[in-house]
Amino acid sequence: MNLLPHHSEILVSVFSKKEVLSQLNKVTVEVNYLDRRSQQNRDSFFNGIVGQSGFRISKVVNRGDTFLPLLLGKVEETPRGCILFLQYKLFPGAIFFLSFWTVILLATAVFYILITPNYLYATAAVGLTAINYFIALFFFNRQVKSSREIFHKHLNFQMKD
Repeated sequence: MNLLPHHSEILVSVFSKKEVLSQLNKVTVEVNYLDRRSQQNRDSFFNGIVGQSGFRISKVVNRGDTFLPLLLGKVEETPRGCILFLQYKLFPGAIFFLSFWTVILLATAVFYILITPNYLYATAAVGLTAINYFIALFFFNRQVKSSREIFHKHLNFQMKD
């Protein structure tokens, strides 16, 4: 388990860069969340964009999930296939809210230490900060595992864990 909400991996494939991106494009749909018609494609497993040398996707979910990872990938051609460089990150909005509540709770702790000496409340604020962060890490890592399984399954990679 990482101490930061980030995971990266490198995959080597015998498939060409074009084949990998083509296969990924088949299971990915670009969604406009303001248009309901673009959200009705049930054949896709990922939302996002697949480009000429990489992709930016996330797993399709039926309801919102704050800790769903954004999968950033770069594909490099090799003489015998390709190499995929993958990064799983939190979406920027999730990073913002995690950072926001961390700053608010730590500022509250500083207030209760320096301005109004109440060490019980300061300890509670620091404790809530830690609980908030570790819950975020737990759910992020759980979603990374789920997203990795789907990604590997649909690109015919074998997972070794």
